[in-house]
Amino acid sequence: MSEFKCQVLMSHMMLPTNANPDGHIHGGDIMKYIDDAASVVAMKHARTTVVTASIDRLDFHLPVYIGNLLVLKASLNATGRTSMEIGVRVEAEDLRTGVVSHIASAYLTFVALDDNKRPTGVPHYEPDCEAAIRRRRKAQERKECYFRNKES
Repeated sequence: MSEFKCQVLMSHMMLPTNANPDGHIHGGDIMKYIDDAASVVAMKHARTTVVTASIDRLDFHLPVYIGNLLVLKASLNATGRTSMEIGVRVEAEDLRTGVVSHIASAYLTFVALDDNKRPTGVPHYEPDCEAAIRRRRKAQERKECYFRNKES
């Protein structure tokens, strides 16, 4: 499977409708863009309806302002039987200066649904490059940590 099939790059110009009175972009708008980018990757992989099952902790490292270009880089990290972990890196580019800043990163879990809205199997994902192999290994570590903590 091509690595490109399991990735998406989305960009959005941040406008006054995305911002508070101080010109800072609403975190909720950024969260929606994160979910949108991740869902595209999940649907491209599963080729069926998907729903967001969870999103991990989301910390905003820097503010985003009106006029910035918000860039979301989403990648398939791992698959389970009916679920997929998608990682999203969020960057903001100041179009006047060219400075690009890492704004946030998040990991989302999606579940594939069949026509009856029941969980359905997803294709196995076998990463084919070093970066994708690393992302899958990290996803497995997060999953193991989650289940260890859940048992405690």
